[in-house]
Order: sequence, then C-alpha cells, then structure tokens
Amino acid sequence: MPSPTLSGELHLRRLTVDEALHRLDPYLDAAFMDGHTTVRIVHGKGSGALREAIWKRLASHPLVKGHRLALPGQGDAGVTVVELEVR
Repeated sequence: MPSPTLSGELHLRRLTVDEALHRLDPYLDAAFMDGHTTVRIVHGKGSGALREAIWKRLASHPLVKGHRLALPGQGDAGVTVVELEVR
C-alpha cells in the first residue's frame, strides 16, 4: 500500500526542462519504492515542450510500464498519468 507521505502527484509546471527532469527521476524512484502503481505528473499545457521532454524520459525509464494523457476533466493535456512497474 502506498505511503501517505509521498504524494501520488508531481507538479512540474513553470520549471525548465532541465529542472523538471532533475526532479522526475528521483520522484519516480521514490514512488516505486513506496508502492505506488500509478502517479500523475502535472506539467501544464503551454507549448508542449515540457510534456514532450517528460514523455521522452518516461519512454526509456526502467520503472515505467506505460504513460498517457489524463482523461478530460482530470487534467487533459496538462497531466500525464504514469503506470509504474509492480515490485
């Protein structure tokens, strides 16, 4: 069961790509270790550059099973839902 101390959501809006990616990997590692199977990455809509960089990193991350945009009304194109591998 996931720990209540680690949020199931990481907010990366208004960060540069480098800043966001620097925070993404440690968060995914901690979420996996904490038992989360799904997390949300909030990157905002903007130009899409941040989402694109995040998706590129997620595609090669060893703990990521899959990812998709959030459903309408749950973040849409401003949020990526990440499914993590199960320990």
